[in-house]
Amino acid sequence: MTEKDITIFVVDDDESVCRGLKRLLKSAGYRVETFNSAKHFLEFTIPKGRSVLLLDIRMPVMSGLDLQKKLVDEGFSIPIIFMTAHEDPQAETQALRYGAVAFLKKPFHDELLFEAIRAGIKGDG
Repeated sequence: MTEKDITIFVVDDDESVCRGLKRLLKSAGYRVETFNSAKHFLEFTIPKGRSVLLLDIRMPVMSGLDLQKKLVDEGFSIPIIFMTAHEDPQAETQALRYGAVAFLKKPFHDELLFEAIRAGIKGDG
């Protein structure tokens, strides 16, 4: 399996974060879909195949943690990597308890992101 066989979903209400991550991940060979809210992600029909979800913690209406819980409760299995600009040990603990692969503090180094993606794909197999 190569990067082009993997879709990375980015959910973040900050459009510049979505654009930057899309550019970075596409340059590494991944397919990328971006969403500016949890609601928009939930409306999207996820294609079959390997995927990873990059998810912001703090978003209006439905937080990243709420989306994670909804996905888990509905039996939807996708490796989740959380991103946040805010220090929140309680949120990190909750995210990891519900099965998150990683919890990255913005701004993070590209290599940390790629390591988390590889861990998510490896754990998903």
